[in-house]
Amino acid sequence: MIGKKLEDALNGQLNAELYSAYLYLSMSSYLESLNLSGFGNWMRVQFEEEQFHAMKLYDYIIERGGRVICKPIDGPETEWDGPVGAFEATLAHERNVTGLINDLVYLARDERDNAGEVFLSWYVSEQVEEKNNVETILGKLRLADGNPQALLMIDQELGTRVYMPPGTAEGGKK
Repeated sequence: MIGKKLEDALNGQLNAELYSAYLYLSMSSYLESLNLSGFGNWMRVQFEEEQFHAMKLYDYIIERGGRVICKPIDGPETEWDGPVGAFEATLAHERNVTGLINDLVYLARDERDNAGEVFLSWYVSEQVEEKNNVETILGKLRLADGNPQALLMIDQELGTRVYMPPGTAEGGKK
């Protein structure tokens, strides 16, 4: 049985993951409006990953005897300063999510909930990967420095990203 304090905090994180999905869907739409379909695709795959993260929390809360409480999801931003601005916002958002995950781990430790801490270790690893991926793309965008040919090459590269559900051979550890 999950403790009430951790159950409430995990419900909050589930809401944050759904917000993340909504944010990345908004970014996808914005980037598509700039005719950067590869960037839009990357964000749409990110949207799918965030939905998975939310449902993983949903299933865990229920598995531990808790109850999921669905709360309103704030509306995301809809405009950024081009692809660089969108990925800078993505990096800031992922840093914030990393802090939220770390706080959950500390809470699980304080509550002496070993199962919760083990469960959350997956999210800790996931955040390292997420942050690294965004930093890599942002680095490429900064190197491109407004060069349209370089931007189109990055767009083409990001267009190849495909969502692979965790547990599939291609989906790796997720």
